[in-house]
Amino acid sequence: MEEKKASVGGRVFCGSAVGIANSLFGGGGGMLAVPLLQKNGYDGKSAHATAILVILPVSFLSFLFYFLRGFYDFSVLIPTALGVSVGGALGAQFLGKLPEKTVAILFSILQAIAGAFLFFR
Repeated sequence: MEEKKASVGGRVFCGSAVGIANSLFGGGGGMLAVPLLQKNGYDGKSAHATAILVILPVSFLSFLFYFLRGFYDFSVLIPTALGVSVGGALGAQFLGKLPEKTVAILFSILQAIAGAFLFFR
């Protein structure tokens, strides 16, 4: 049985919220996208994979705005891109093998740690 997906308007609204979060905070849109996608009918693994897909264009657009204002440091680009690429490949492999409940627990723990770090910093 196929789960009900959000309307186009619902998707645009959720996408706007994700875009605002990603641009305003320099990331984190995916952490908002996952629960929004799940609330709109996507299973956990599909929500995680789709969040990665939708973050690409908003991240690029956000970077362009930051670039035009001079808010960038290209010295971190290559080493960070290498690390993100390796980590992304490993994460995608784990997503395919881990049970959905385990992914949800790990995701929740990561969100809690990130929130605590920002709160107490």
